[in-house]
Amino acid sequence: MNPMGRILLIVAYAVLGLAATGRSVVQITSKFDQAPLPYTVSAASALLYVVIAIALWRGWRQVAIVGTALELVGLLVIGTLGWAAPDLWADETVWTGYGSAYGWVPLVLPVIALVVLLRRRGTGDVPAQAQADQA
Repeated sequence: MNPMGRILLIVAYAVLGLAATGRSVVQITSKFDQAPLPYTVSAASALLYVVIAIALWRGWRQVAIVGTALELVGLLVIGTLGWAAPDLWADETVWTGYGSAYGWVPLVLPVIALVVLLRRRGTGDVPAQAQADQA
């Protein structure tokens, strides 16, 4: 992954992590009894965004891949449930409406991250010594 792309992904996940954390803290501390499921989902998504940002920063590629895959699945499930069973969602989360309240970034970001992370696998990212051994 090129350094600028990695930095942009880290920043995007860190910003989403901070935004989702702030939202979930306010929701849970002020009105958790009104909508416990959505507010728990908000907290879980916040934690996942932070984990992904840290994984990208630390170079934990497998953790980042699993995290972004979980994020995409969660977003698609919650987005679909929000549409199919709106009575479950007394309030919004980062993932309801497929991330529409956050400018669709939660929908687009994991797709971009997975493409970047998985594309790297097939680009011949072989350590220099292994390349020298192959020559």
